[in-house]
Amino acid sequence: MTIDQTTDAASADDRYTGLPGRPGKIIAVHLSYSSRADQRGRRPAAPSYFFKASSSVAASGGIVERPAGTELLAFEGEIALVIGESARRVSLADAWNHVAWVTASNDLGLYDLRQNDKGSNVRSKGGDGYTPIGPHLIDARTIDPTALRVRTWVNGDLRQDDTTAGLIFPLAQFVADLSQHFTLEPGDVILTGTPAGSSVIVPGDVVEVEVDAPASGATSGRLVTTVVAGPEVAFDETVGSLPAVDDTQREEAWGSREAANLPPASPEGALVSPEGALVSREGALPRRDESTVSANEDTLGANEDTLGAGLRAKLERVPVAGLSQQLRKRGLNNVTIDGVRPLHPERKLVGTAKTLRFVPAREDLFASHGGGYNAQKRAFDAVGEGEVIVIEARGEAGSGTLGDILAIRAHARGAAGIVTDGGVRDADAVTAVGIPVYTVGAHPAVLGRKHVPWDHDVTIACGGTTVQPGDIIVGDADGVIVIPPALAEEVADAALAQEDEDAWIAARVAEGHAVDGLFPMNTAWRERYEAEKGASA
Repeated sequence: MTIDQTTDAASADDRYTGLPGRPGKIIAVHLSYSSRADQRGRRPAAPSYFFKASSSVAASGGIVERPAGTELLAFEGEIALVIGESARRVSLADAWNHVAWVTASNDLGLYDLRQNDKGSNVRSKGGDGYTPIGPHLIDARTIDPTALRVRTWVNGDLRQDDTTAGLIFPLAQFVADLSQHFTLEPGDVILTGTPAGSSVIVPGDVVEVEVDAPASGATSGRLVTTVVAGPEVAFDETVGSLPAVDDTQREEAWGSREAANLPPASPEGALVSPEGALVSREGALPRRDESTVSANEDTLGANEDTLGAGLRAKLERVPVAGLSQQLRKRGLNNVTIDGVRPLHPERKLVGTAKTLRFVPAREDLFASHGGGYNAQKRAFDAVGEGEVIVIEARGEAGSGTLGDILAIRAHARGAAGIVTDGGVRDADAVTAVGIPVYTVGAHPAVLGRKHVPWDHDVTIACGGTTVQPGDIIVGDADGVIVIPPALAEEVADAALAQEDEDAWIAARVAEGHAVDGLFPMNTAWRERYEAEKGASA
């Protein structure tokens, strides 16, 4: 293995003393340890990655600032691989030969900023000082990559202790996999993921990470980082997103709901047994193998409800029939999602659309797009609080478009509901989850019988109407309607006013008055209505 260890002015910076120079690329793995996957409740089928800026590197003994107004800075002790020889399309068997050194790293992240980065972690993990590395390099030729250990201490207490035997993917696989897509160059760094135990740190905490090979005694030494409070400088909302946290982010940052002092979670309409098992009102929900649900570790948490509490409250009061009437008055007739019926007719559905599109099944396309972390799984993993997953299935009811696992995932993410003009598998189990679901009916067949998951967050057709991401979706026992966001407030207010008027007319009919002249109201009845309304105001 060779690497040019000459340093220029940039690599001579004290930040890079734990490395042979300033790395050209830092690639980090989302989720790689079985212990972390068990903690998260999801297990990836293949590695996934994100980039970190080389300017985020820090040396041992440095500090990291927690920005003012934030709360969820978390540590992640990791093994860092330093590339020694260029690697392009290398085999798994040859991959380790391209690694020159191994050392300790701390993949620090600010969960307050994850929300708008869609898993890229540009802001949440790219800050200055967010990638401490070092202090010493271990020669990769002298150690067994399957027998390395990583440990993390916070204020002297051991918080993480795992070995590469617990990896879902071997270290060499990251090198081979990444080299399929671009050249790994000498000095590039791969951060190989963190085991269970990552949690929140606060100003004053001291974090130490060590990587060692117990068989040989080789060690990176302890990588030391001290957390300090950042200056009282607010984020500028005129140029970018602001920090935002919710209970989902708190749970993931702390490592568990218990550690974050949150109450136990359960789907609406379900209970948590004393043993922690998820049960419906009728009995235990069926358990499924979580390894079948692939998910990136650092996809964003639940988004803020973009409707706003006031508009949402109005829409929850208005029946879909009333909204349909008001949209028709404004020239919008093709706004109902036809052919779908609710699994929970008693539940109101209100939210903003997150779209998912299936195309007709074709064997070669399903082979390339149907497996792994496909568009369907990505949509359900990324759905935010208050969003409705709306699925284009072309009215094809001959297979399921989701089942209970994905319904549970949507519910856990805070989704408002799901609308599909296709079928639902495991319909009883989906119903038991409690999330509002509209479908054309139940079908036992899997997705690939009729559909290929193609893309998401695009304009789609569902039940004969066009749905765009961000459109407002409202459903009740009558059906589902799509409201353009720009009209929502106006339509909701008009529909509420019409509801009051209709209730007054219904009361007069109940008194024995004929509907002629009353429904709709003629001038005389209108004057009486306005007078009574004014008197009660």
